[in-house]
Amino acid sequence: MTVKMQIDIARYSKLISPKNTGHNEEKEEKLLERCPPGHEGTKLVDKPATIIDVSGTIIAWYLPDALNETTQGSENVGSTPGCINLSPAWFQQGHENLSDPEVSASLKGPSSENILKAIARPAAIALAALRVMHPQQYFAGLQALSHLRDKALSKELPQMPETLQYWASVFSSLSIISNRETPNHRDHLSIPECFDILTTAGNYSNAWMSMPSLQLEFRIVRHGVDGVEGDRIAWAWYMRDSVHIYARVPSCGWARVEGRILTMV
Repeated sequence: MTVKMQIDIARYSKLISPKNTGHNEEKEEKLLERCPPGHEGTKLVDKPATIIDVSGTIIAWYLPDALNETTQGSENVGSTPGCINLSPAWFQQGHENLSDPEVSASLKGPSSENILKAIARPAAIALAALRVMHPQQYFAGLQALSHLRDKALSKELPQMPETLQYWASVFSSLSIISNRETPNHRDHLSIPECFDILTTAGNYSNAWMSMPSLQLEFRIVRHGVDGVEGDRIAWAWYMRDSVHIYARVPSCGWARVEGRILTMV
């Protein structure tokens, strides 16, 4: 199904400062008053859905139960609470315009190749989903990684060519989050026009993801995940604008409804 919002997501994104993390509730309430989603109260979405804005831009896709048990097993990395960040090329905070990107610390050790091989299947699934959801973003990601390989070789950046050889995604970063409750926040370093892909696996119940900026809540823009009963592993695939700028890849634009068959509700 398709959920139609009255918000204009492109204009909404222009109102948000790059430093706005979404933690200031007073500012968020004022922003909600200025850009209301078009319905009263919080709307529960518990069926597969596409969320679109007033102009026909696709804001989000929601695909519950898309991963079978076998696939979920490949994403289950254990129940110890924590978060690990993986990237073949990212910048240390505050160094986006001062240095070359580097391989994330988690991929610099002797287990790097094994880690990259272990995430290949989940990476392929996210890759296939993005190819359908936002083809322009998919090809922008391919172009960015290709340019990164060329720069890594020409500049002899440590470990990056080898890491990119096994990196099986067009997304430049992956965060694996185990049994963590996430407060409402905004990923201000991501690319506004691009989708992040969040998948969850594990034996859990009563999990909800909220997007208060849209007054939407999903069963499992600004979002957070409540605590759950049981063990939950979340995989978050995303792209960093600073990496695409470094790779000299132009903006891919917003995903649009044109050419897609959607059922309105």
